[in-house]
Amino acid sequence: MMPAKQRHVEIMDTTLRDGEQTNGVSFSPSEKLTIAQLLLTEVKVDRIEIASARVSEGEFAAVKAITKWAKANGFIQKVEVLTFVDGDVSVEWMLKAGAKVMNLLTKGSLNHLTHQLKKKPAEHFAEVAAVIALARKKGLDCNIYLEDWSNGMRNSREYVFQYLDFLQKQPVKRIMLPDTLGVLTPDEVKEFITAIVTRYPDIHFDFHAHNDYDLGTANVLEGVKAGAHGIHLTINGMGERAGNASLASAIAVLHDFLPEVKTSVAETSLYTVSKLVETFSGFRIPVNKPIVGENVFTQTAGIHADGDKKNKLYFSDLMPERFGRQRKYALGKTSGKANIENNLQQLGIKLSDPDLKKVTQRIIELGDRKEMLTQADLPYIISDVLDSNRIQEKVNIESYVLTHAKNLNPSATVKISIQGEVFEEHAQGDGQYDAFMNALKKVYKKLKLELPTLADYAVRIPPGGKTDALCETVITWSHRNKEFKTRGLDSDQTVSAIKATQKMLNLI
Repeated sequence: MMPAKQRHVEIMDTTLRDGEQTNGVSFSPSEKLTIAQLLLTEVKVDRIEIASARVSEGEFAAVKAITKWAKANGFIQKVEVLTFVDGDVSVEWMLKAGAKVMNLLTKGSLNHLTHQLKKKPAEHFAEVAAVIALARKKGLDCNIYLEDWSNGMRNSREYVFQYLDFLQKQPVKRIMLPDTLGVLTPDEVKEFITAIVTRYPDIHFDFHAHNDYDLGTANVLEGVKAGAHGIHLTINGMGERAGNASLASAIAVLHDFLPEVKTSVAETSLYTVSKLVETFSGFRIPVNKPIVGENVFTQTAGIHADGDKKNKLYFSDLMPERFGRQRKYALGKTSGKANIENNLQQLGIKLSDPDLKKVTQRIIELGDRKEMLTQADLPYIISDVLDSNRIQEKVNIESYVLTHAKNLNPSATVKISIQGEVFEEHAQGDGQYDAFMNALKKVYKKLKLELPTLADYAVRIPPGGKTDALCETVITWSHRNKEFKTRGLDSDQTVSAIKATQKMLNLI
């Protein structure tokens, strides 16, 4: 039952600042602007942290582009930048970049203060106060990070409270409590935040979780239960080392397990922005990552598919439609009749019980050989097992010549038979496969037939590094508002792609 009055918890996404600290990730200014726009207009987070001041010219250009757009669209107070206790340097950088909210990084543990800054608390507090005063004078809002706050609470709690006593008299909007090294347990988060919120009831506190022990989401849950007013998250859990608490996971947990709180986040947009950031960052989402992973709404065991059909026995509150996704039923050695029936239904194919039994047995055999099976393979399996003419090999790539030479465009000559009629075409392209597809398009243009567009192209090879290793190419095609996959296997990457393409030609 929904409580009469829900407490709003602010969501601050820091993908573009803390998330970009993922090893090997660097967003371009245009990519940063696109992600920022999506987060604020589609995902509807309350705030975004987009950069660190003084980092680079590229970072400055990105911040300037985002703040220009944000100002024009009424989002400027939702855009934040990490700054430093450096006199007027960060403040001037903020002003030139057009930003209005600074997140000032200060020391939240005596250990950091003593050994990194080599200063006494009073010295640090005075310098912080000077930066805050300057920022306010220049028209900037100021939030405060207590770096290493988690270890501060563990080992120098007296210092933390001394600092918070000082900060409560300063003109700051929020005080942000980071578990900088991701070392806290859920019990500690509950204890520490409860103590702070109880002692300072009039201050807005954010909690910033890292995931070094894989406790990020659990710690977010406990932090909000303990009274945190805001939480910091990143798309796909990106961030330094093991990353930050994941936006999608944390939102699902808060919405499902804390009915007394609410957020502004639109769940249906989480998967879209997740895939976009995966593309921009090159940081691949694990297939089993909750909410956004490729496999998390896929039933593999036949008994689960059977239960879903009979009374939704294996459904939970985590319905894929919430996140703009669909439930899938995998094909493999654990597939049962129900799994296969669900896939056949999506293809518009109905089999008799005896035929379905034979197809099921063949899928189990292929699964035992570790074959990767997709819905697109089903028509071939049916045709092979039942020896039927339901789907025939109407298209055959008879032969081809691929050329690649220095300072010359790659080219391809293709000979193909379609329902017994032979065609031959030549074309150039950006690569050998592109040239092959261009030649193919010439053939289909003559026939006034439309080819699917290539939506994704993935190549996998076994570990070991041998040059003759088998190469598996999985191509995702988009055709008539539907997507399907085909695969090819060969020791040559281009040949494996051509084999996957021939499967596609027969499927359409």
